[in-house]
Amino acid sequence: MAERFKYIARRKLIHRESCRASVLHLSDSYPDAVEPDLVGTYSALAKVGGGYVWDDVLEYRVWWHPERGSRDLEDSGDYYYPFATYAETLAFSQSTAGAEAPLVLILQREYLAEPNPGEFLHVKQERITEWSVEFLTRPRRTQNTTLIFFHQMLPQSARHTGGLANQK
Repeated sequence: MAERFKYIARRKLIHRESCRASVLHLSDSYPDAVEPDLVGTYSALAKVGGGYVWDDVLEYRVWWHPERGSRDLEDSGDYYYPFATYAETLAFSQSTAGAEAPLVLILQREYLAEPNPGEFLHVKQERITEWSVEFLTRPRRTQNTTLIFFHQMLPQSARHTGGLANQK
C-alpha cells in the first residue's frame, strides 16, 4: 500500500498549454464533465476504484510515463492530461507515446464499500475517485440505487417475504 501511495504522489498535472492533442471525431456514450471549467483543477491524488455507483463525471484523464516513451517534463515523473470529454481523451491516449488508457475522475456522493468479499456497506459520504472509463456503464446513483442493489443481494426466497428477518 505504501508503495502505491509513493507512486501516485509523484504524479503531476500537465497544463493544457504545454500539450497538443489531435482530437478525433468519435461518437461515444460516456457523459461529458459536469463542470468543464473545473477540468484540470482537481488534485492528482484520488481514491482508486470502488463504490459501484457514481454521481458526476469531473474529468477524464490520460496518465503518461517517460519510462514508456512520453516526453520527460520533470525528473522522470508521471503526468496526466485532463479532458472534459471522453472522445478527446481517447484520441490523445491513442496518439501519445507512453500514454495509458483513459481514466475518469468521478464524484460519489454516496457509495457502496466492499471491505471484504461479499460484504457491502452503504457509505453516505462524498469522495472523489479515479475509475476505468468502462465503470461508467455501472448505474449512475439515484434515490433507489442502493436499495435495489441490496435487494438483489438477498436470496430469492427473502425477496418476496419482506427480507431475511421474516425467514424461519
